[in-house]
Amino acid sequence: MKKDESLTKNPLGHRSPAQAPDPKKLLGRIAALQTVMRQQAIGVAWIVFSRDVLYYSGTAQPSFLVVLQDDYYLFVRYGIDFALQESFIEPHKIIEERKLDKIKSRILPQISCKCLGTQLDILPVTQVDGLRKVFSDFKLIDISPIVLKQRMRKEPTEISCIREACRAVHAGYEAVLSHLKPGISELQLAAAVEYAHRLAGHEGTFFFRHPDFYMSTGPLASGGNLTNPSGALLSLTGIGLSAAVPAGPSLRRIKQGDLLIVDIPALVKGYHADQTRTYALGKASEEAHRMFQAILTISDHLIDLIHPGIRASEIYAAAVQKAEQLGVADHFLNLGNGRRSHLVGHGVGLECNEPPLLALSDKTVIDPGFVLAIELHILDPAFGAVKLEDMILVTDTGCEILTTVPRKLIETPGVTG
Repeated sequence: MKKDESLTKNPLGHRSPAQAPDPKKLLGRIAALQTVMRQQAIGVAWIVFSRDVLYYSGTAQPSFLVVLQDDYYLFVRYGIDFALQESFIEPHKIIEERKLDKIKSRILPQISCKCLGTQLDILPVTQVDGLRKVFSDFKLIDISPIVLKQRMRKEPTEISCIREACRAVHAGYEAVLSHLKPGISELQLAAAVEYAHRLAGHEGTFFFRHPDFYMSTGPLASGGNLTNPSGALLSLTGIGLSAAVPAGPSLRRIKQGDLLIVDIPALVKGYHADQTRTYALGKASEEAHRMFQAILTISDHLIDLIHPGIRASEIYAAAVQKAEQLGVADHFLNLGNGRRSHLVGHGVGLECNEPPLLALSDKTVIDPGFVLAIELHILDPAFGAVKLEDMILVTDTGCEILTTVPRKLIETPGVTG
């Protein structure tokens, strides 16, 4: 078989880098992590999760990013040629190695204290056991809270990628307008949205920091499926194609007069956009408009309220209070069968759902540079369900809405004549 020389000459091919930043500024991410490590007497940060490796190194090739208090190395398990071209880390610090004992031997002289922080929230037991065996004389702690806290504040290059992802989900909205007709199935409509996202740059996958997480390609539901969310997500889910993945579009055919929600994210250059819109095939009922106006009012209230210094828990409390004032508290965030969502939004970035959570239990102080999804719905079994989700950027003075699709109950023509 003839060797493909194009890969050897240019592994990046026709791809774009995940970001196009100043390497010195991005190495500042590692420096910031090292500052916390010195403060907390952590001798080694052992970073494995691909999104975090990407954040600190610029590549998602399978690697161990090993950060010491005064140095760092990227030990690449597979894909060294790609890593050397993609990463902004100095080439002499990028090393092809996958054996833990050899890595330990290399870094041991530089380790100042025997405390190793790794991602205990997501690493499989087998990997943790491997680390415990090789670093048996070290204390292992979970470093994920430190990493996730650092990632909450987005840099300009990250915000630029998120804006591109928002443009991709806008293309999905345009696909709904083009394809939503009586008789189309939820699956067919979802496929049209996904195709539009892909052509707009969506990378075809999503990242959630949960083991065994499944979502299909994103929730889409219509008619009676709207009021029958599964337990897979704390949201309106759709019922899926089978019991194997009970979330997302089904084979149900959409009828004139149906309400439907489209909550299919996109991922561009490593960063997500998470947006939901409610549509009506034909004219929506007065009750549907009333319910939607209520969540739009709550959303506007939160966007006006959010500013640097407010706590995530205060945002949740303000949403619930506004729902009570509007007389929709019984159905606000309702998931049926006595269940209710416990959040009104979440952070968005390298993962589709990431800290902070806009929940009563989260006391995180909101800072400039946070990107949040404000995610609200009303479910009334007698009338259906409506949902609105927008992404906002917290600035020094307030908020900027990043999603660009009209924030209204979107009525499509349906049957005419």
